[in-house]
Amino acid sequence: MTEKAVYTAEAIATGDGRAGRVRTVDDGLVLDLALPPALGGSGRGSNPEELFAAGYAACFHNALRMVARRAKADVEGSQVTGRVTLLQEGWDFRLSVHLTVDVPGARLEEARKLAEEAHQACPYSKAILGNVTVETELV
Repeated sequence: MTEKAVYTAEAIATGDGRAGRVRTVDDGLVLDLALPPALGGSGRGSNPEELFAAGYAACFHNALRMVARRAKADVEGSQVTGRVTLLQEGWDFRLSVHLTVDVPGARLEEARKLAEEAHQACPYSKAILGNVTVETELV
């Protein structure tokens, strides 16, 4: 089967990197960026880790809902919380991710199976596989 592009997102970063500004080319998203207080900044703006956490949570939640539909599982009221941590060792930086998956209509084992299948379907999970530590917590 031939792969085809179905959508491309494009965003532009300007200014002072992590203390600059980002916007999508259609201006649907326009954000001022600021270093978080933990990194010596004002915190009066978003940052790349927040953006990654939001994108991953939304993408994973969509994948969870997709696999649940196939399995005819109840995921009404479900939510996914993404937490992205910036780690530093010397001058080297990397990310780790913690996903909290809440599926109130499912038993724990069913929710675990859905979350595992969602990891197989989620483009974010596929993109970072083997590069970023991802922990999944079920509540």
